Amino acid sequence: MDYIDLNGKLVKNTTSQDKLLEYLYTNIAGRMLLKPLVQPQISKLAGRYLSSAHSVGLIEQFIKRNNIDMSSYIERDYTSFNDFFTRKIKKGKRPLPDDNNILISPCDCKATVYKIQENTTFSIKSTEYTLRSLLRSPRLAKRFRGGYAFLLRLTVDDYHRYVYAASGKQSKNYHIDGSFHTVNPIANDYLPIYKENTREYTVIHTKEFGDIVQMEVGALLVGKISNHTQSGFVMRGEEKGYFEYGGSTILVLTAKNAVTPREDLLRNTICGYETKLLQGHCLGTACETKKLNP
Repeated sequence: MDYIDLNGKLVKNTTSQDKLLEYLYTNIAGRMLLKPLVQPQISKLAGRYLSSAHSVGLIEQFIKRNNIDMSSYIERDYTSFNDFFTRKIKKGKRPLPDDNNILISPCDCKATVYKIQENTTFSIKSTEYTLRSLLRSPRLAKRFRGGYAFLLRLTVDDYHRYVYAASGKQSKNYHIDGSFHTVNPIANDYLPIYKENTREYTVIHTKEFGDIVQMEVGALLVGKISNHTQSGFVMRGEEKGYFEYGGSTILVLTAKNAVTPREDLLRNTICGYETKLLQGHCLGTACETKKLNP
Protein backbone atom coordinates (compact mmCIF):
# COMPACT_ATOMS: atom_id res chain seq x y z
CA MET A 1 0.00 0.00 0.00
CA ASP A 2 1.30 3.47 -0.87
CA TYR A 3 2.07 5.76 2.06
CA ILE A 4 3.06 9.30 2.98
CA ASP A 5 6.55 9.31 4.52
CA LEU A 6 7.89 11.36 7.44
CA ASN A 7 8.76 14.20 5.04
CA GLY A 8 5.24 14.33 3.60
CA LYS A 9 6.19 12.66 0.33
CA LEU A 10 4.18 9.94 -1.40
CA VAL A 11 6.01 6.61 -1.53
CA LYS A 12 4.92 3.97 -4.04
CA ASN A 13 5.32 0.83 -2.01
CA THR A 14 4.94 -2.44 -3.89
CA THR A 15 7.45 -4.81 -2.31
CA SER A 16 8.43 -8.39 -3.09
CA GLN A 17 6.44 -9.33 0.01
CA ASP A 18 3.36 -7.60 -1.48
CA LYS A 19 3.78 -9.54 -4.74
CA LEU A 20 4.09 -12.85 -2.90
CA LEU A 21 1.01 -12.11 -0.80
CA GLU A 22 -0.96 -11.13 -3.89
CA TYR A 23 -0.12 -14.51 -5.41
CA LEU A 24 -1.06 -16.39 -2.23
CA TYR A 25 -4.37 -14.59 -1.75
CA THR A 26 -5.66 -14.00 -5.29
CA ASN A 27 -5.56 -17.40 -7.00
CA ILE A 28 -6.55 -20.94 -6.13
CA ALA A 29 -3.01 -22.38 -6.18
CA GLY A 30 -1.78 -19.65 -3.88
CA ARG A 31 -4.62 -20.15 -1.41
CA MET A 32 -3.90 -23.90 -1.37
CA LEU A 33 -0.29 -23.12 -0.38
CA LEU A 34 -1.45 -20.56 2.16
CA LYS A 35 -3.83 -22.84 4.05
CA PRO A 36 -1.18 -24.91 5.90
CA LEU A 37 1.01 -21.84 6.45
CA VAL A 38 -1.60 -20.03 8.55
CA GLN A 39 -2.05 -22.85 11.04
CA PRO A 40 -0.82 -22.05 14.58
CA GLN A 41 1.42 -25.12 14.76
CA ILE A 42 3.36 -23.95 11.68
CA SER A 43 3.79 -20.52 13.21
CA LYS A 44 5.06 -22.12 16.43
CA LEU A 45 7.63 -24.17 14.51
CA ALA A 46 8.83 -21.07 12.67
CA GLY A 47 8.98 -19.16 15.95
CA ARG A 48 11.03 -21.95 17.56
CA TYR A 49 13.60 -21.83 14.74
CA LEU A 50 13.82 -18.02 14.81
CA SER A 51 14.45 -18.15 18.57
CA SER A 52 17.31 -20.64 18.16
CA ALA A 53 21.02 -19.95 17.70
CA HIS A 54 20.78 -21.46 14.19
CA SER A 55 18.91 -18.35 13.00
CA VAL A 56 21.69 -15.85 13.81
CA GLY A 57 22.98 -16.10 10.25
CA LEU A 58 19.77 -14.49 8.95
CA ILE A 59 20.37 -11.18 10.71
CA GLU A 60 23.00 -9.48 8.54
CA GLN A 61 21.19 -10.03 5.25
CA PHE A 62 17.87 -8.97 6.81
CA ILE A 63 19.41 -5.65 7.92
CA LYS A 64 20.79 -4.97 4.42
CA ARG A 65 17.62 -6.00 2.58
CA ASN A 66 15.40 -3.77 4.72
CA ASN A 67 17.82 -0.81 5.04
CA ILE A 68 17.66 -0.80 8.84
CA ASP A 69 19.70 1.93 10.53
CA MET A 70 21.28 0.01 13.39
CA SER A 71 22.84 3.17 14.86
CA SER A 72 19.45 3.86 16.49
CA TYR A 73 19.57 0.64 18.53
CA ILE A 74 21.49 -0.49 21.58
CA GLU A 75 24.69 -2.23 20.45
CA ARG A 76 24.98 -5.85 21.56
CA ASP A 77 25.52 -9.39 20.30
CA TYR A 78 22.33 -11.28 19.40
CA THR A 79 21.72 -14.91 20.33
CA SER A 80 18.98 -15.53 17.71
CA PHE A 81 17.01 -13.78 14.99
CA ASN A 82 14.13 -13.08 17.38
CA ASP A 83 16.61 -11.64 19.87
CA PHE A 84 17.61 -9.21 17.12
CA PHE A 85 14.02 -8.60 15.96
CA THR A 86 12.94 -7.57 19.48
CA ARG A 87 16.00 -5.31 19.89
CA LYS A 88 15.69 -2.20 22.05
CA ILE A 89 16.11 1.31 20.76
CA LYS A 90 18.51 3.84 22.31
CA LYS A 91 17.15 6.19 24.95
CA GLY A 92 15.90 9.45 23.47
CA LYS A 93 15.28 8.08 19.96
CA ARG A 94 11.48 8.08 20.47
CA PRO A 95 10.72 11.24 22.50
CA LEU A 96 7.20 11.92 23.82
CA PRO A 97 5.30 15.20 23.45
CA ASP A 98 5.03 17.24 26.64
CA ASP A 99 1.26 17.75 26.28
CA ASN A 100 -0.65 14.92 27.99
CA ASN A 101 -3.71 15.76 25.85
CA ILE A 102 -1.93 14.23 22.85
CA LEU A 103 -2.76 10.58 22.18
CA ILE A 104 0.48 9.03 20.93
CA SER A 105 1.26 6.28 18.49
CA PRO A 106 2.39 3.29 20.56
CA CYS A 107 4.65 2.04 17.78
CA ASP A 108 6.55 2.74 14.59
CA CYS A 109 3.99 2.10 11.87
CA LYS A 110 2.06 3.07 8.79
CA ALA A 111 -1.23 4.45 10.08
CA THR A 112 -4.82 4.94 8.94
CA VAL A 113 -7.86 6.12 10.90
CA TYR A 114 -11.55 5.30 10.46
CA LYS A 115 -14.75 6.63 11.96
CA ILE A 116 -16.60 3.90 13.85
CA GLN A 117 -20.08 4.02 12.37
CA GLU A 118 -23.32 3.74 14.32
CA ASN A 119 -23.75 0.16 13.10
CA THR A 120 -20.40 -0.65 14.75
CA THR A 121 -18.65 -1.50 11.48
CA PHE A 122 -15.77 0.12 9.66
CA SER A 123 -14.14 -0.62 6.34
CA ILE A 124 -10.53 -1.57 5.59
CA LYS A 125 -9.69 -2.02 1.91
CA SER A 126 -13.34 -2.76 1.02
CA THR A 127 -13.72 -5.40 3.74
CA GLU A 128 -16.22 -4.69 6.52
CA TYR A 129 -15.28 -5.43 10.12
CA THR A 130 -17.54 -5.29 13.13
CA LEU A 131 -16.29 -4.25 16.53
CA ARG A 132 -18.36 -7.05 18.02
CA SER A 133 -16.41 -9.71 16.12
CA LEU A 134 -13.13 -7.92 16.72
CA LEU A 135 -13.59 -7.56 20.48
CA ARG A 136 -16.01 -10.48 20.97
CA SER A 137 -17.90 -8.19 23.33
CA PRO A 138 -21.11 -6.51 22.07
CA ARG A 139 -21.32 -4.38 25.20
CA LEU A 140 -17.77 -3.05 24.85
CA ALA A 141 -18.20 -2.46 21.12
CA LYS A 142 -21.29 -0.33 21.80
CA ARG A 143 -19.24 2.02 23.99
CA PHE A 144 -17.08 3.03 21.00
CA ARG A 145 -19.83 3.90 18.53
CA GLY A 146 -19.12 7.25 16.93
CA GLY A 147 -15.46 7.18 17.93
CA TYR A 148 -12.35 6.38 15.91
CA ALA A 149 -10.31 3.29 15.09
CA PHE A 150 -6.61 3.97 14.54
CA LEU A 151 -4.97 1.13 12.59
CA LEU A 152 -1.22 1.04 13.04
CA ARG A 153 0.47 -1.45 10.71
CA LEU A 154 4.03 -2.52 11.51
CA THR A 155 6.23 -3.92 8.77
CA VAL A 156 9.34 -6.04 9.23
CA ASP A 157 11.70 -3.05 9.09
CA ASP A 158 9.91 -1.29 11.99
CA TYR A 159 10.84 -1.23 15.66
CA HIS A 160 8.69 -4.03 17.11
CA ARG A 161 8.47 -2.94 20.73
CA TYR A 162 5.40 -0.88 21.60
CA VAL A 163 4.31 1.40 24.42
CA TYR A 164 1.07 2.63 25.98
CA ALA A 165 -0.73 5.31 23.96
CA ALA A 166 -2.00 7.05 27.14
CA SER A 167 -1.71 6.94 30.92
CA GLY A 168 -4.42 5.37 33.04
CA LYS A 169 -5.69 2.30 34.82
CA GLN A 170 -5.44 -0.79 32.67
CA SER A 171 -7.90 -3.68 32.78
CA LYS A 172 -6.73 -7.26 32.44
CA ASN A 173 -5.53 -8.46 29.04
CA TYR A 174 -8.15 -10.26 26.93
CA HIS A 175 -6.54 -12.89 24.69
CA ILE A 176 -8.31 -14.30 21.61
CA ASP A 177 -6.78 -17.24 19.76
CA GLY A 178 -7.06 -17.56 16.01
CA SER A 179 -5.42 -18.71 12.80
CA PHE A 180 -2.53 -16.60 11.55
CA HIS A 181 -3.10 -14.50 8.41
CA THR A 182 -0.95 -11.62 7.22
CA VAL A 183 -2.03 -8.09 8.11
CA ASN A 184 -0.70 -6.78 4.77
CA PRO A 185 -3.52 -4.85 3.05
CA ILE A 186 -3.64 -7.25 0.08
CA ALA A 187 -5.15 -9.88 2.39
CA ASN A 188 -8.05 -7.65 3.36
CA ASP A 189 -9.62 -8.00 -0.08
CA TYR A 190 -9.94 -11.77 0.26
CA LEU A 191 -10.13 -12.81 3.90
CA PRO A 192 -11.61 -11.14 7.02
CA ILE A 193 -8.24 -11.24 8.68
CA TYR A 194 -9.09 -9.74 12.07
CA LYS A 195 -11.56 -12.58 12.63
CA GLU A 196 -8.73 -14.99 11.99
CA ASN A 197 -5.73 -13.49 13.77
CA THR A 198 -4.61 -14.05 17.33
CA ARG A 199 -5.09 -10.82 19.23
CA GLU A 200 -4.87 -9.39 22.72
CA TYR A 201 -6.38 -6.19 24.04
CA THR A 202 -6.88 -4.15 27.16
CA VAL A 203 -9.13 -1.24 28.14
CA ILE A 204 -7.29 1.77 29.59
CA HIS A 205 -9.31 4.19 31.73
CA THR A 206 -7.68 7.59 31.09
CA LYS A 207 -8.23 11.11 32.40
CA GLU A 208 -7.63 12.83 29.06
CA PHE A 209 -9.46 10.56 26.59
CA GLY A 210 -11.93 8.53 28.64
CA ASP A 211 -11.75 4.80 27.96
CA ILE A 212 -9.58 3.60 25.09
CA VAL A 213 -8.85 0.11 23.79
CA GLN A 214 -5.32 -0.86 22.76
CA MET A 215 -5.15 -4.14 20.84
CA GLU A 216 -2.22 -6.09 19.44
CA VAL A 217 -2.85 -8.35 16.42
CA GLY A 218 -0.44 -11.13 15.48
CA ALA A 219 0.28 -12.04 11.88
CA LEU A 220 1.73 -14.77 9.65
CA LEU A 221 4.77 -16.36 11.36
CA VAL A 222 4.27 -14.35 14.56
CA GLY A 223 4.18 -17.01 17.25
CA LYS A 224 3.79 -14.74 20.23
CA ILE A 225 2.46 -11.38 21.42
CA SER A 226 4.40 -10.60 24.58
CA ASN A 227 2.75 -8.10 26.95
CA HIS A 228 4.48 -7.22 30.22
CA THR A 229 1.63 -6.00 32.45
CA GLN A 230 -1.69 -7.70 33.15
CA SER A 231 -3.46 -4.92 35.07
CA GLY A 232 -2.87 -1.78 37.13
CA PHE A 233 -1.86 1.84 36.46
CA VAL A 234 0.27 2.42 33.36
CA MET A 235 2.07 5.46 31.99
CA ARG A 236 2.03 6.90 28.47
CA GLY A 237 5.29 5.85 26.80
CA GLU A 238 5.86 2.93 29.18
CA GLU A 239 6.78 -0.22 27.26
CA LYS A 240 3.72 -2.45 26.93
CA GLY A 241 5.32 -5.36 25.10
CA TYR A 242 6.73 -6.58 21.80
CA PHE A 243 6.02 -8.73 18.74
CA GLU A 244 8.28 -11.52 17.59
CA TYR A 245 9.05 -11.92 13.88
CA GLY A 246 6.51 -10.89 11.24
CA GLY A 247 4.29 -8.02 10.24
CA SER A 248 1.81 -6.99 12.92
CA THR A 249 -0.89 -4.42 13.68
CA ILE A 250 -1.93 -2.40 16.71
CA LEU A 251 -5.40 -0.89 16.99
CA VAL A 252 -6.32 2.02 19.23
CA LEU A 253 -10.05 2.61 19.68
CA THR A 254 -11.43 5.86 21.08
CA ALA A 255 -14.99 6.75 22.13
CA LYS A 256 -17.28 9.38 20.62
CA ASN A 257 -16.25 13.01 21.27
CA ALA A 258 -13.05 11.89 23.02
CA VAL A 259 -10.28 12.42 20.44
CA THR A 260 -9.81 14.59 17.35
CA PRO A 261 -7.49 12.75 14.93
CA ARG A 262 -4.60 14.70 13.36
CA GLU A 263 -5.71 16.32 10.10
CA ASP A 264 -3.10 14.79 7.79
CA LEU A 265 -3.89 11.30 9.03
CA LEU A 266 -7.59 11.77 8.26
CA ARG A 267 -6.84 13.34 4.88
CA ASN A 268 -4.35 10.67 3.80
CA THR A 269 -6.73 7.87 4.83
CA ILE A 270 -9.55 9.40 2.77
CA CYS A 271 -7.17 9.59 -0.21
CA GLY A 272 -6.26 5.90 0.20
CA TYR A 273 -2.79 6.35 1.71
CA GLU A 274 -1.20 5.22 4.94
CA THR A 275 0.84 7.71 6.96
CA LYS A 276 4.29 6.83 8.30
CA LEU A 277 4.57 7.51 12.04
CA LEU A 278 7.15 6.80 14.71
CA GLN A 279 6.46 5.72 18.27
CA GLY A 280 5.51 8.82 20.27
CA HIS A 281 4.11 10.75 17.30
CA CYS A 282 0.66 12.31 17.65
CA LEU A 283 -2.42 10.30 16.63
CA GLY A 284 -4.85 12.97 17.82
CA THR A 285 -5.72 15.31 20.67
CA ALA A 286 -8.32 15.24 23.42
CA CYS A 287 -11.56 16.96 22.43
CA GLU A 288 -12.37 20.22 24.22
CA THR A 289 -15.44 18.66 25.87
CA LYS A 290 -13.28 15.85 27.24
CA LYS A 291 -10.73 18.38 28.59
CA LEU A 292 -13.48 20.32 30.36
CA ASN A 293 -15.13 17.20 31.75
CA PRO A 294 -12.35 14.78 32.77
